[in-house]
Amino acid sequence: MNFNQARENLVEGQVHAWEVLDPRILALYRELPREDFMPPGYERLALAETPIPLGHGQQTMIPGVEARMLQALEIQPQDRILEIGTGCGYVTALLARLGQSVSSLDLYADFSERARKPLERHGLAARVELRSGDVLSDWPLHEPVDVIVVTGSLPELRRDWLEQLRPGGRMFVVLGNAPVMQATLVRRAEACRLEPLFETHLPPLVGAEARREFQF
Repeated sequence: MNFNQARENLVEGQVHAWEVLDPRILALYRELPREDFMPPGYERLALAETPIPLGHGQQTMIPGVEARMLQALEIQPQDRILEIGTGCGYVTALLARLGQSVSSLDLYADFSERARKPLERHGLAARVELRSGDVLSDWPLHEPVDVIVVTGSLPELRRDWLEQLRPGGRMFVVLGNAPVMQATLVRRAEACRLEPLFETHLPPLVGAEARREFQF
């Protein structure tokens, strides 16, 4: 398989179809090999518009959703980023290329370990802190960040998470319950503003649905 041509096809046929025009994002998808971050046996599907199973019932975002998310966040070179859900580490790598640093937390320690090798291979390990833990019970950071990326869906917005954002900070999160969920950009100002982006579907963040039942 010609992965270079497949990456070009991904950008021209899929990423553009999601109305992603930011030249920085398009360049990243051409330069950073998505296949390097996939589980063994799934490399040939890395550049298809399909979720890739990762184990533990988890899966990747499709490339179009990843790219549209990155464009909406308007990440700047000085931005400090918190990623909730490392997964395969490809989004982690994209964030590290765009911002100053990434703290990435995943519930599953084997995901964090598996992501470490391709991040090192592509010279991004110094910009990324990988941690394992449950964000719903153990918040990973104490200092505020500029960007929060949630790679699993939530039934409703966690208002307490917004306190982790600096003024002017942005959060990407998919809100709602299947079958209809809304990709949402949250901007923190004097009053937080929610901007609906597009409809999509992501598996829920582990534990989020069950915990919601007790929030009366």
